[in-house]
Amino acid sequence: MKRRLLLISTHLLMLLAGFGLGVYWLPILTAPDGPAAEVLQQAERTASFQGEFRRDLADSDALHWGEGRVLVGPDQVVLQGRLAPGPDYKLYLSPTFVETEADFQRLKSSMRRVGDVKTFENFAVPLPPGTDLAAYTTVVVWCETFSEFITAARYR
Repeated sequence: MKRRLLLISTHLLMLLAGFGLGVYWLPILTAPDGPAAEVLQQAERTASFQGEFRRDLADSDALHWGEGRVLVGPDQVVLQGRLAPGPDYKLYLSPTFVETEADFQRLKSSMRRVGDVKTFENFAVPLPPGTDLAAYTTVVVWCETFSEFITAARYR
């Protein structure tokens, strides 16, 4: 009886671990290629603002980080850099700089969700029509599934 209970427990544990790893790795394995070089060059020419993702933010860590230049233009937000890979990343514009999960949760209702981040090296995410860039100061990457702060960049 003990052996059977041990086998069931270990099999359930491995099933849960496999499911968890699948949730994490599937977006990474199926991530599309980043934007073409022409898109990045065009973003440099048309950007109204720029900022920088840095690894040294308060809630960034070895698994949750971003680095590189962020270009904010009239119709898209572009990263020339990298993000730690993970599932269900969302891009937000915030009226206030945030660098912790607690700050993000507290200010989320005042933020504008821009869209999904599906690549981890360079990205270009179109802005929703009518987005007023002057109403915001910061670009934030957030993992919706696990409620994890990834990174942020103040652009003005």
